[in-house]
Amino acid sequence: MLDTSSSSDDAVPVARIDGLRVMFATRRGAIEGVRDVSFDIGAGETVCVVGESGSGKSVSALSLMRLVEFGGGEIAGGRVLFDRGYGAAPVDLAQLDQAAMRAIRGAEIGMIFQEPMTALNPVFTIERQLTEGLRRHERLRRGAARSRALELLREVRIPEPERRLTQYPHELSGGMRQRVVIAMALACSPRLLIADEPTTALDVTIQAEILALIDRLKRERGTAVLFITHDMGVVAEMADRVVVMFRGEKVEEGPVAQIFDDAAHPYTRALLAAVPRLGAMRGTDAPVPMPLVGRDAVSAEPVRGTDTPLLEVRGLTTRFPVRGGLLRRRVAQVHAVEDIGFTLNRGQTLSLVGESGCGKSTAGRSVLRLVEPMRGSVTLDGQDVLAMSGADLRRTRARMQMIFQDPFASLNPQMPLLEQVAEPLRNFSSMGEAEREARVAELFDRVELPRSFMRRYPHELSGGQRQRVAIARALALEPKLIVADEAVSALDVSVQAQVLNLMLELQAELGLSYLFISHDMGVVERVSHKVAVMYLGRIVEIGPRRAVFEDPRHAYTKALMAAVPVADPRARRTRTPSFKPIPSPIHPLGHEPGPAEYAEVGPGHFVMVSDSGY
Repeated sequence: MLDTSSSSDDAVPVARIDGLRVMFATRRGAIEGVRDVSFDIGAGETVCVVGESGSGKSVSALSLMRLVEFGGGEIAGGRVLFDRGYGAAPVDLAQLDQAAMRAIRGAEIGMIFQEPMTALNPVFTIERQLTEGLRRHERLRRGAARSRALELLREVRIPEPERRLTQYPHELSGGMRQRVVIAMALACSPRLLIADEPTTALDVTIQAEILALIDRLKRERGTAVLFITHDMGVVAEMADRVVVMFRGEKVEEGPVAQIFDDAAHPYTRALLAAVPRLGAMRGTDAPVPMPLVGRDAVSAEPVRGTDTPLLEVRGLTTRFPVRGGLLRRRVAQVHAVEDIGFTLNRGQTLSLVGESGCGKSTAGRSVLRLVEPMRGSVTLDGQDVLAMSGADLRRTRARMQMIFQDPFASLNPQMPLLEQVAEPLRNFSSMGEAEREARVAELFDRVELPRSFMRRYPHELSGGQRQRVAIARALALEPKLIVADEAVSALDVSVQAQVLNLMLELQAELGLSYLFISHDMGVVERVSHKVAVMYLGRIVEIGPRRAVFEDPRHAYTKALMAAVPVADPRARRTRTPSFKPIPSPIHPLGHEPGPAEYAEVGPGHFVMVSDSGY
């Protein structure tokens, strides 16, 4: 990896934030989102900005794009300088009008947004959105713009790019939508690339390739990169310099090795201590809460759970129709989940891991019947969930809750948060209004949110804060089973560690069982009792967490482990990761794949021996 951190002091930075101050107007008066923040980004340099959600990371980035004004903010002080590369003096973006900014956005400054569903327009196809910037800024004709769009989709490893161009955002998985947003940001080869949590929704194999793609762009084209993330492994992999922010202020800045080896500020040390490091659970058989710097001591007792089954899934198969032609007839099927089975015990966690589009989220939704499976059986507490209907299914759903991947989409923008967290209590309990409000206040305390937030609306919170509200709502009825679909992916590391400890604490106290869907292998290792690795709709390896992590047997599991970024700058990858292309999950009508065959390689540790496609 090219080290640009030692560039000469007199080199003109591509971007310079100097004494930035941003104010937000609210009904309760003006709020200072960022105060007196300063840092530079040089050509060919990656500056990573880290800190808790709400610390001002994204506000600083949006100020560079002058998009903060569209979210109710105002640059109240300081300068935002940008060198356009024409030999002229840098321009102060804070002083430009919106017409001038439109010529810069997308062409000279690209941005990868945190939430792909809100960054994409739901009424336009992927082709329309990918080619818009190319046709406007690069003046490409329609055919050339389409060819470039296909090339971009291949670069970010989206399978069947020709077909994806004709689809709409809601037809893609969360990870695929994020890759489309990344492709849009890279389209015009910008001088400055702002990446706001660009790998949050991506599994580790795709993340490794996206990081390698951004790093290559930096080295080959001298692109300056402002990288906002809560993943300290990504920071160690990508950063030349690190800026640490806390409550709207910069508290520490320095070269990446110095930050990791000799952090000066207590907050930085607390951030690093909260990172779930792959391998930290080696030799243990059950999840153990994380010790956190500056926090009250937590129990170090392992959460062992029981050996009594709560959820049993057998032969679960879910397929989606592919329609085509003038009459929109079904012409093929997406084999999203194919003949999977597992058992989840009371008080334990089974994690589903795999690439974006492998079927892990669909499997979780199928268990809750949020999508209808084609066949199979799902037994919860001895009752067949797939055979239920009406009132029986409604009562059973009170015992099963889900934490969704996208917190903004799962919250109602027109309801205050108090009403949204209290809604399950209103529907499934006989509590009075005062009792419900007291219960919601308790839930806000447990997920580390101020009680004053109960009167706020979703748009007034950061992405991580919204996810904590979604977790509080899922916990409201104290269910037996929680399907957590990327439940902590939007959280910065310190809050993530607190929430994971909270989930383990609730598991120990209430005997909760989690079906935990995640691409973060460090988190999965920390919370799991069992792990199931999915690839193309099938489970290719399943077993106790210790067996899968310490002795992976399937080739795909080994590739997943090798792709995890390590939170140590000295352990950076020296080569571009290479993974096999993902085959299409779409098959013609009538196609029936062969049965999944497994070999037991250890106690409870099974590996697929029939052809898995990898």
